[in-house]
Amino acid sequence: MLDSWTLRVLTEVADQGSFSAAAESLSMTQPAVSRQIANLERHLGLVLFQRAARGVRPTAAGRAAVDEARDVLARMRAMEARLKAFSELATGQVRLSAFSSANTAFVPEAIRRFRETYPGVTVTLESIDTETAAAAVRDGRVDIALLTDWDRPDRTGIELKLLLHEKLHLALPIGHHLARHSPVSLNELADEAWIEGAHPDCLGPLNRLTDALGGPPKIAFTCEDWTGKQALIAAGVGVAVLPELASMTVRPDIALVTTDPPLPIRRIYAAVTPQRTRTPAATAMLTVLTELAAQRRSTK
Repeated sequence: MLDSWTLRVLTEVADQGSFSAAAESLSMTQPAVSRQIANLERHLGLVLFQRAARGVRPTAAGRAAVDEARDVLARMRAMEARLKAFSELATGQVRLSAFSSANTAFVPEAIRRFRETYPGVTVTLESIDTETAAAAVRDGRVDIALLTDWDRPDRTGIELKLLLHEKLHLALPIGHHLARHSPVSLNELADEAWIEGAHPDCLGPLNRLTDALGGPPKIAFTCEDWTGKQALIAAGVGVAVLPELASMTVRPDIALVTTDPPLPIRRIYAAVTPQRTRTPAATAMLTVLTELAAQRRSTK
């Protein structure tokens, strides 16, 4: 079994052209260097150096061995440098993108935790449509993108890390006659005005909702902003679907109820590049997101 020190001795002998010069460079004795090379030659069953009165020079096998040794040592140094970056992570940048409901509480908390641990790393939050977020990760425009299974992203060149299985709630004004009922039968909402939102914080796949209502929901308002959407609900002009990620910031004059049949579960993913190309800062942020998601699951 070869070790890094033996490879270091091998390359130093080749560089110095003699056992004695290599010994001086490595702070070893000349006999120790000679034994190291002799043991390596015995292990490989090859002569690596031709001995001469004024030093040594690599044989053909020796040149091949030195080339391989240099490559292995370089890769080991690269590995050490990369792992050191993980342990220190004193500088760098991580760029996130997320959809609106994730930005109400989940993403801000992840950023807060990350900055407490890695204050020297810059965190930015980009505005990128979830339908193109996977491509943005693949192209290097962002490091991590949160998206849902409603987006059906192309997985080429990226990895999807499942964070959450998210429930969807029906949001009603607190004074609605069904606000104290849970679950609410969806067929009782056939005549309600519905408030739509931007993808993926929208009514989602409509087939189940359409079947339960006996027809497509009557969409009266479209509002991409969570503040505006909640204001419309609280004013009593419509009802909406509200994802669990946004439930921590819901207004007190809005009631969240479950439905019968249940609204579909939404899966939340973090899209990242594969481990071999991912930056240390992105890996650290992915760890924070994963731990935060696990904490949310455990407290349900």
